[in-house]
Amino acid sequence: MNQWLLWPPVAFLLILALALLKLKGVSLLSCPDKKGQTGGQLKAYSCGETMEENRAQPDYSEFFPFAFFFTIMHVLALVVATVPVHDWPAVQIAAGYLICSAIGLFILFRR
Repeated sequence: MNQWLLWPPVAFLLILALALLKLKGVSLLSCPDKKGQTGGQLKAYSCGETMEENRAQPDYSEFFPFAFFFTIMHVLALVVATVPVHDWPAVQIAAGYLICSAIGLFILFRR
């Protein structure tokens, strides 16, 4: 009898109705706009500061070497940690990977 609640369209409409009811209830509790002010509820929050133009110019040139460093280190840790100890060729491959990664990271941060 209650299987109709599990149908995806019925469940979607029920959750949508509950969300809209919650939205209406919260909007009744929110502070109303004062007369003469523009609708501040619809503006994006920027720490209380009105920003006429975007003056920040982020520079990611120093970010990418560190991102590459952490990617190489995480992959290196995964490879070395999952090498079977008793398989000598696998240990040699992991050691070679470790040496190549060290050389690559030395080249990355040589300046």
